[in-house]
Amino acid sequence: MPVTRKDVEHVARLARLALSEDEKERFTAQLGAIVGYVEKLNELDTEKVEPTAHILPLRNVTRPDTARPPMGREAVVKLAPKSGGGFIRVPQVIE
Repeated sequence: MPVTRKDVEHVARLARLALSEDEKERFTAQLGAIVGYVEKLNELDTEKVEPTAHILPLRNVTRPDTARPPMGREAVVKLAPKSGGGFIRVPQVIE
């Protein structure tokens, strides 16, 4: 299925893009090449290939969720970039 200039203008309108005449010509050729490549992939026999989201099996690597004693107030205040009077100082957000 060849990509026409009308297709490019339709996609540009949906994406709310203002394209120049030169860009329309260039994108027509580029999208045509992409669609041609996808059509070539459709020629492959994929009947025995299971659908996958990734080529490699992926797993989330997480540490076990174990209860630990909380950090003390002084330790938390020491980690803050700014502190004063035993509190963490943050930039003022309300005028």
